[in-house]
Amino acid sequence: MSMPTALIAEDEPLLAQALQAELAQAWPALQIVRTVGDGLSAVAAALELQPDVLFFDIRMPGLDGLDAAVELADRWPSPHGAAPAEVRPFPALVLVTAYDQYAVQAFEAQALDYLLKPVQAPRLQKTVAKLQQALALRARQSAAAQADTQLEATLSQLRGLLAPPHTTAPASPTLQVLQASVGTAIRMVPLAEVVYLEAADKYVRVLTRDHEYLLRTPLKDLLPQLDTAVFWQVHRSTAVRADCINMVTRDDAGRLHLTLHHRSEKLSVSRLYAHRFKAM
Repeated sequence: MSMPTALIAEDEPLLAQALQAELAQAWPALQIVRTVGDGLSAVAAALELQPDVLFFDIRMPGLDGLDAAVELADRWPSPHGAAPAEVRPFPALVLVTAYDQYAVQAFEAQALDYLLKPVQAPRLQKTVAKLQQALALRARQSAAAQADTQLEATLSQLRGLLAPPHTTAPASPTLQVLQASVGTAIRMVPLAEVVYLEAADKYVRVLTRDHEYLLRTPLKDLLPQLDTAVFWQVHRSTAVRADCINMVTRDDAGRLHLTLHHRSEKLSVSRLYAHRFKAM
């Protein structure tokens, strides 16, 4: 069995060095193949190196640890149609965070492993034991089974972690109209006219049947105010009106794409949200 490998994504060099030193004590056989300092670099390095384990800091520039994990899961090579030697299971994910009771409860609820800063040796030993057990289980499975099982398990955990928290407080009023800037004026855009919403840099593109508008409100702030039975999130950056979906197609790589009524664009469905269309 080859030596296990790991990638560390941490934007504070001293903390990255400290984690690497602690891992050297707790798991001498583990090879740290690279340390990066931001989410985009973490995704690129993980795709290039395909390590066995990821240690992702929650707060990083560009993409945070969760966004980086979602992006990586979406871009991870599919086992379907690949030669067995080319199939690599999705890495075991460990999230690293400063102490935050809500975050800890959320990670535990989804069975995602985590480490608190500063990393303590006893807690790290428990994490190492879990990782070693997971890697040993993988070694007893076929390559395709490893790839499918680990990726689907991670996607399920991420979906649960990113889902809006349950609360007994009254729900936020559902938006009926969006206020979009048009030059020096404000256009009132009824949600009933919106086909889909798409995050674009610091704005949200609002696409109706015939027009496009820009909002300065981030998509993540809009989503909790939308009726989830009407607007389906199909990507981290896209929410589409369900009754505007004309057809769902699957390409040769197994990726899903939506064609719409009234619009010519095709929208990609990320793996995180592909479960919506499992019946297809």
